Amino acid sequence: MTRYLLSIFQPDGPLPSAERLAEINRDLEALNVELRAVGSWVFDGGLHPASTATVLRPGAGEVMITDGPFVDSKEHLGGIKIIDAPDLDEALGWAAKLTRAVGLPVEVRPFLG
Repeated sequence: MTRYLLSIFQPDGPLPSAERLAEINRDLEALNVELRAVGSWVFDGGLHPASTATVLRPGAGEVMITDGPFVDSKEHLGGIKIIDAPDLDEALGWAAKLTRAVGLPVEVRPFLG
């Protein structure tokens, strides 16, 4: 099995309505149940808005600490899911289900090693 990171990219701006969020949460829980049933679920979680981020960068002999996301963008990392899958095709299948559940873009990347 290979471990994959499924990154959910969320647009900046207001959150969906409470009704839409309830629907998303219901769909995500159904996906998690399915992932757990086949032994592929490892970890997942949503993130606070990008405005809560703190970035550390190497500087001239010290580390610079700044508020906010690493880059200015119209989208930010909104959540992650880590799964185990036998190959990329299966990981992409899970990512497609995740994309349908949240209605947002999902990036799939394998872990090294």
